[in-house]
Amino acid sequence: MDGSSLYDSDFYAWANEQASLVRARNFSALDIENLVEEIESIARREKRELRGNLCALLRDLLVWTRLTGERSGSRQATIRLDRRRIEYLLRDSPSLSGELDDVLIDAYYIARLQAAVRTGLGEDVFPADCPWSFAAMMEESFWPDV
Repeated sequence: MDGSSLYDSDFYAWANEQASLVRARNFSALDIENLVEEIESIARREKRELRGNLCALLRDLLVWTRLTGERSGSRQATIRLDRRRIEYLLRDSPSLSGELDDVLIDAYYIARLQAAVRTGLGEDVFPADCPWSFAAMMEESFWPDV
């Protein structure tokens, strides 16, 4: 069975085979086409993870601004955890910082919709564009009022 066929029938075995081939420096036997596709897929996954974590932070901050009577230590802990996840991801993949502007725009759009659902308020209650900078949102002392 060639590498490409194994890729289609047993991804786990294919991935282990490719790793063994790289370790053995048997580059001519690598399934280059699928290997490149998988490496690019990993990069896309990292960007999606950043977007998802930013979305969670933005949603939680937006909810914080509107459900003032429900502010609690638990909500604060959730926001702190959102921030840590983003920090760890950017520490592990610093080049993702160059994607922040675009990712923040996409994440805010989703977060705004989610915050509207979570609060039971209309989407128009929340600003159309993200009201905070990335740096501000990541500050431990940042707890927005509106």
